[in-house]
Amino acid sequence: MLFIKINAAYLYKLSSSKKTKHLLALTILGNNSAIPAYGRNPTAQVLQTNDENYLIDCGEGTQLQLAKYNIKKSKINKIFISHLHGDHYFGLIGLLSSMGLMGRTTDIHIHAPAKLEPIIQLHLDAANTTLPYKIYFHAITKEGEIANDKKITVSAFSVNHRIECWGFKFTERKKPRSILLDKVKAYEIPEAYYGALQKGENYTTKKGTIINNEDVTEPSSVARCYAYCADTIYDETLVQKIKGAHVIYHETTYLKDMEERAALRYHCTTIQAGNIAKLAEVEKLIIGHFSSKYEFLDPFLSETKEVFEKTELGLEGTCFKI
Repeated sequence: MLFIKINAAYLYKLSSSKKTKHLLALTILGNNSAIPAYGRNPTAQVLQTNDENYLIDCGEGTQLQLAKYNIKKSKINKIFISHLHGDHYFGLIGLLSSMGLMGRTTDIHIHAPAKLEPIIQLHLDAANTTLPYKIYFHAITKEGEIANDKKITVSAFSVNHRIECWGFKFTERKKPRSILLDKVKAYEIPEAYYGALQKGENYTTKKGTIINNEDVTEPSSVARCYAYCADTIYDETLVQKIKGAHVIYHETTYLKDMEERAALRYHCTTIQAGNIAKLAEVEKLIIGHFSSKYEFLDPFLSETKEVFEKTELGLEGTCFKI
């Protein structure tokens, strides 16, 4: 599986190109923890496919970041909020309001802890605002599948933070087998049977000869999976929840010498994030949620790589095409 780090402007071209059939890319919108600092914004990121932009958390300033990196708000139909610390959702009300002012009519689905629903309604009522689109709120109450589309299934898993907090796993649906046109034509298999072949079925000729599926098809590319681990203390039970993910995002709020403070605040260090990635046997680790006490981020990368070499800084505006 290939991971390419690209800029957001180039990704915008890819997402608009008819040649890009199976786009799956993560764009970092905000990578700081509680307080904006050194030009860094609170947590937000968007997972992009050809059809959908899945917004994951929505810290302060998210809508400005969406505009800055040419990410279409009109393609955001599902929003996932991990927990109700402000740096993960204070940008949501502004984004929803702006969408309404811009004349959006397409429904939006929000998946989040139950306590967020009355907060949204309070803001709308206080401003006497009626949105021109419907919000469907889905309270996350247990682990498991919470959303699905034609191409992506989303599941939630609990993480160990100071308050109720959820991680999210985005998994491509299993792709059908690919038809080998030269082979099916050689065996004179009718097109009407191609669908069955893609499901893995054999073909039986009129004379009773069985054509093995493997002789006329090949497996499609592996279904890709991205896991967002949200805010969490170091917890090895997380490993089993993210097994199978190719790319994960894990917080590294502090450098390794701050392990005690990290535990007190239910956060993680560089070394701890690297160890989770190593235990989970993932192919790529993206780190973020950096404390505002740090101006420079290079030490985060070097420390995490001590444990897990295939680590990338979740720098704002960076896209990871999977």
